[in-house]
Amino acid sequence: MSAHFDLILEGGTVVNQDGVGARDIGVNGEKIAAMGSLSQVAAGERVDCRGLHILPGVIDSQVHFREPGLTHKEDLETGSAAAVLGGVTAVFEMPNTDPPTVSAAALEDKLERATGRMHCDFAFWVGGTHDNVDDLPELERLPGAAGIKVFMGSSTGKLLVGDDAGVLAILKKIRRRAAFHSEDEERLEERKALRVAGDPSSHPVWRDEIAALKSTQRLVALAREARARIHVLHISTAEEIEFLEAAKNVASCEATPHHLTLDADDYARLGTKLQMNPPVRERRHREAIWRGVEQGIVDVLGSDHAPHTLQEKAKSYPESPSGMTGVQTLVPVMLDHVASGRLTLQRFVDLTSAGPQRLFGLTNKGRIAAGYDADFTIVDLKRRATISDSWIASRCAWTPYDGQSVVGWPVGTVIRGARVMWEGDILAPSRGKPVRFSEAL
Repeated sequence: MSAHFDLILEGGTVVNQDGVGARDIGVNGEKIAAMGSLSQVAAGERVDCRGLHILPGVIDSQVHFREPGLTHKEDLETGSAAAVLGGVTAVFEMPNTDPPTVSAAALEDKLERATGRMHCDFAFWVGGTHDNVDDLPELERLPGAAGIKVFMGSSTGKLLVGDDAGVLAILKKIRRRAAFHSEDEERLEERKALRVAGDPSSHPVWRDEIAALKSTQRLVALAREARARIHVLHISTAEEIEFLEAAKNVASCEATPHHLTLDADDYARLGTKLQMNPPVRERRHREAIWRGVEQGIVDVLGSDHAPHTLQEKAKSYPESPSGMTGVQTLVPVMLDHVASGRLTLQRFVDLTSAGPQRLFGLTNKGRIAAGYDADFTIVDLKRRATISDSWIASRCAWTPYDGQSVVGWPVGTVIRGARVMWEGDILAPSRGKPVRFSEAL
């Protein structure tokens, strides 16, 4: 053991793959150097974590930070500031920007934009399309690439691959686990007339559970044919949870805090602020997704942070855009579920750090262990707080959880050994780096 550490987190309760217990953590440089009783060891900085829980850094594998092209809603700097204020240490950003991230040049542009501006670590999904399918084996292995993302149902952007032949061609080309927005485009087109002008509660009637299930069934069959691994994003239906239980050999899946917390009754209160793709649905779907969490069918949590301005959201449905903020509220909203007994703290850690590491093969992240990056989300499980629009650092400056009281709050965000956020203040300049992946080394 070193006789001196750059940083010691002392007196906290560490939550990790080997259990929960009081331990000090010693950090040298950007790495975890030791765990145990370090009270007698010298350190450049000591942080008193008594009464706090130290979690592996939370990884949000689905965010939309809107840069380039849509920076009036969000950019890489503001989105990442929101992330670290909410206790998130790394994000995977989505490709439906303008222009979309569908080439090596577009990916390199995002990496250049992120360097020196993003507060958290980062990776970028590359969009899979009909036009770039032959380039995907190279694109998915480039530094900073989280993998390939495919939109099977139309959402924000121009990356639709709605046909089986197109999806199969992509799956046969790639080797890493690909992520999918799974809604059946043909059914969405057929049902557009069911949208009721001025009534966002008709959104889940139009984009119904059959549209989601049909697409996911098609996707799993294609993955089996191609012998490929898939990741179904933002599960929103009871039917998909039941179906995916028997498809875990090829399919992982993600749940979002909004699909676990809100339901169709909230349209009356939130209106278009609740409008998302896929939609927030009736309560039976929310309860089924919780069953998926409890039974291990759900592999990870992602926020699907997708900001729009209040002016844009104020448009009359269906002219209003789909999307809400989420990266900053992921941790407090889910810790409130921990406080209520709906979720264990260890399962939360599995869904937000160990799960992403397991699915996507992040190197040196996802657990608290010697030699790993010193990434920590430090939380106060007993703190009562109220989420408010004024707390939101996203450029659009609103949250559907405005006014919601929670128990459990992010106190500190440590990224590669540096305290980036502490007690609501960003302490360090933007120092995010690209996440590395074992399948792309």
